[in-house]
Amino acid sequence: MAERFIVLLTDFGLKDHYVGVMKGVIAGICPEARVIDLTHEIPPQDVRAGAFVLGVSYRYFPEGSIFVGVVDPGVGTARRGLLLQAGSYYFVGPDNGLFSWVVKKEGCRQAVELTNRRYFRPEISRTFHGRDIFAPVAAHFACGVPLREFGPEIQKLVMLPWPEVKKEGTILKGAVIYVDRFGNLITNITEDMLRLPVKRILYQGVEVPFLETYGLAAPGEPLALIGSEGFLEIAVAGGSAARRLGTDGEVVVEFSTP
Repeated sequence: MAERFIVLLTDFGLKDHYVGVMKGVIAGICPEARVIDLTHEIPPQDVRAGAFVLGVSYRYFPEGSIFVGVVDPGVGTARRGLLLQAGSYYFVGPDNGLFSWVVKKEGCRQAVELTNRRYFRPEISRTFHGRDIFAPVAAHFACGVPLREFGPEIQKLVMLPWPEVKKEGTILKGAVIYVDRFGNLITNITEDMLRLPVKRILYQGVEVPFLETYGLAAPGEPLALIGSEGFLEIAVAGGSAARRLGTDGEVVVEFSTP
C-alpha cells in the first residue's frame, strides 16, 4: 500500500494533550500512516478561519492525503460527522461548514455520514470526537477501509456563506476573511481581480499604498499588497494591522479610468 498522509488541523492549541492523543489513536490503528500537523492554532471555535486555512493549504500536499479538521463548536449535538472526497483529497470532520472552501474549489465527489461505530473508539465522549471518531476513521481509511464502509452517502453538506466582492463601476468592495498571527488582514479580493491599474486602496476610509512587499513601507505604516496565496492583504510594516486598524472594515479598490 502506498504511503498515506493524515494532515491535522484543529483549534486545540498545543498546551493540552488533545493533539498528542489524536496522534496516539492514529498510531494504534494505522502505524504506517504519516501524520503531519497543518496547524492547531485556529482561533477557538472559528469555523470560517479553519475553512480558509484548509482551502489555501490542501493543494500543497500529495494527492490522496487525508485531512482531519476539528474546529467543532457543535461537538456532541446532532451535527453530522463526515468523510468526503473533494478533488483528489479526503476530509474527515464535522459537517459544520469547515470544508466549505475546499468544496467550493474542488466540488464534492462523494461524501458519507460517519455512522459505522465499528470504526470509532469503543467509548465515545460527548466532547472529544476528534479522538473518538475523526482520528480513528482517518486511520482506518488510511489503512484501506473503503469510504463507503463508514456510513451512508449524503448529497448536501453545510456550507458557510462567503462574502462576495462587489463591483461598482471602477470600484471593488471587499471584506476581511482571515487574520493571520502577524495581524495581517487577508481579504476576499484576489490578484486576478486587480488586472486594471490600481488608483488607490482604502481600508476603514484610510488610503493605504499598494506595494510589493512589507519592507517597502516605513516601519509602523499601513500598506496593501498581494500575499503569498494571491489575496489582497492590508498590513502594517513591523506591526499588526488588526490592532492598528481593526478587522471589520470595508476594503475599497479604485481603478484608474482609461
